[in-house]
Amino acid sequence: MTKTINDLYIEIRRWFRAEDISMAELEARELVAFAADIDKRTTADWPYRYLDPDTIQHAHALAQRRLQGEPLAYILGEWDFCGYTFTVNKHVLIPRPDTETLCQLAIEDAKTLEAPKVLDLCCGSGCIGLTLLREVPDARVAGVDLSEDALIVARENARRLGVTARFFSSCGDALGLPDERLGKFDLMLCNPPYITEEEMQSLDKSVLDYEPRMALYGGVDGLDFYRSISRRWTRMMNPGGRMYFECGFRQALDVAAIFRERHMDDVFMADDLSGIRRVVVVKAK
Repeated sequence: MTKTINDLYIEIRRWFRAEDISMAELEARELVAFAADIDKRTTADWPYRYLDPDTIQHAHALAQRRLQGEPLAYILGEWDFCGYTFTVNKHVLIPRPDTETLCQLAIEDAKTLEAPKVLDLCCGSGCIGLTLLREVPDARVAGVDLSEDALIVARENARRLGVTARFFSSCGDALGLPDERLGKFDLMLCNPPYITEEEMQSLDKSVLDYEPRMALYGGVDGLDFYRSISRRWTRMMNPGGRMYFECGFRQALDVAAIFRERHMDDVFMADDLSGIRRVVVVKAK
């Protein structure tokens, strides 16, 4: 039986709703557009465009992967963040809207500086630092991550966004000592692992079974990375440089306290798009 794009969308949306997949409509639209190689933003003609059997079979196969729990972003191999599309795979976290607040605050800050040098620590896919590079033409970013596989993704995203010349990647451990050959920075961007031991037990299957554990688990109380950064990585900042951290639900005050204990008292906290206090900004000494 022949199907239009809209027929296929309705079918897959019904499957997703039956399995209680969050945002079933959005995910079905994204998946169908990807399988059919069409613009997901233009749907007016979907009821009138027919698909060949191979495309339908391909879409069904992708939908089955989603129904088995695999995140849509990994199935598609890309995801949108702050208006840009990033390559993603199992080696990096999927960019989330929660992080866009940190990114926007840092971008506005960077625009006030002349040729800012920026450290994207625990950079993963590079979505935060590379977005800043696209928005701040004279900025330079060093992306640091413990995973070489993640850095491969970040470098691909730099190429994809056309900012390779201003992006440098380096393997480094936020729980260890920094490579001081990187020099000093005006801004630090950091979305470190911050999931607690208790929270790891209740994570959604699509996160726990597919996203990299090393990019999720932040120690028993989720604060191990902030403690290490406050002790070891703040030396990488120019005097008065600002550090932007994402943190988990109800962690902002604890993160702020960690840096205040190191005599960094100029601290600002901001809510994400859902009204959750998730961004902590610290001014270096």
